[in-house]
Amino acid sequence: MIPHSKPTLNKEEALAVVDVINSGYVSQGKVVERFESDMARYIGVKGGVAVNSGTAALHLSLIALGIKEGDDVAIPSYICPALLNAVNYTGARPLLIDINPDSYNISPADLKKKLTKKTRAVIVPHIFGLPADIKDILSIGIPVIEDCAQSVGASYKDKKAGSFGHCAIFSFYATKVMTTGEGGMVVSNSDKILENIRDLREYDHKANYIIRYNYKMTDMQAALGISQLKRLDSFISRRREIANLYNNRFSNLGIAIPKVYPESEHIYFRYVIRRNPPLSPFTKGGMKVGLEEDLKFFEDNGVKCMRPVFKPIHRYLTPPPSPPSQGGDKWGGGFPETDRVWNELISIPIYPSLSNDEVKKILKVAEKWWRIKIE
Repeated sequence: MIPHSKPTLNKEEALAVVDVINSGYVSQGKVVERFESDMARYIGVKGGVAVNSGTAALHLSLIALGIKEGDDVAIPSYICPALLNAVNYTGARPLLIDINPDSYNISPADLKKKLTKKTRAVIVPHIFGLPADIKDILSIGIPVIEDCAQSVGASYKDKKAGSFGHCAIFSFYATKVMTTGEGGMVVSNSDKILENIRDLREYDHKANYIIRYNYKMTDMQAALGISQLKRLDSFISRRREIANLYNNRFSNLGIAIPKVYPESEHIYFRYVIRRNPPLSPFTKGGMKVGLEEDLKFFEDNGVKCMRPVFKPIHRYLTPPPSPPSQGGDKWGGGFPETDRVWNELISIPIYPSLSNDEVKKILKVAEKWWRIKIE
């Protein structure tokens, strides 16, 4: 079975962690500080604060921006629940936004339509490794947190994703673009934001008491992160090489492939194909055939594929829709694009450690799947 996701690790990274262990100082220390400065330099911002997860990075970013109970924070519905959790941690309310049907990123048009007087921030994920239209969103005038959990190394208009917003967060979970096992970081050009987050990250040895957290990263994790960052450009190069192989073959077959935008440099954290035709479950040979059946076909043939987003946030939260005369559901018109792509997109394996033989197998199985669908 070819796994859907897999970290890319080598002996140098193991030795870097061993060096920290042998030093006798394994918690947060100078190695974390070095990782923070290396990451900030790579993104092109003033500084960074390492934490123990991407969710912690989001939580502290919201607090640093002054988000509190009663505020609204705009987030896309087509994303994992980490964003919803971070908003809920602050007592704020999530303002769910639909997506662009081509890029799958948050829709600036829907964001502008749904803004409230209490909207105090927007979290903008650069989903699947493709930067969102960040300048259009910044022009709205509310604070922006870039979510670069899937896009470290991607660029928009020749600047790195993560260098545009008031701050940006990264996740270094095991299956992300680069990994520290678990971990995250906030970067920013604002000294005030960085100082606030650094203060909130740990609770001991403080002159005053406010609610602070135990969100520290360890030097062992940071050592792994420093090594991974050194290899990040080679990781991205390999992802693009595999994506080109997919693009060429799938285009010839007629499979819809990820769109390319001239202002954005995609790093292909996820490679998604669309299960059309048809766009919805259909009946073939007396059996219902939908996305779940498609995923099972790949797995039965030795390739693990997944929905790129397990479940949109509005599907966790939305009650049955109101009658049309009342203007749709409580989110103000629903999420047609989110619902559509959730039922259409299949994420196939793409990561640096995939061998050429594995890529050939994935292409072979995908071609078999497609030919069965269009017969």
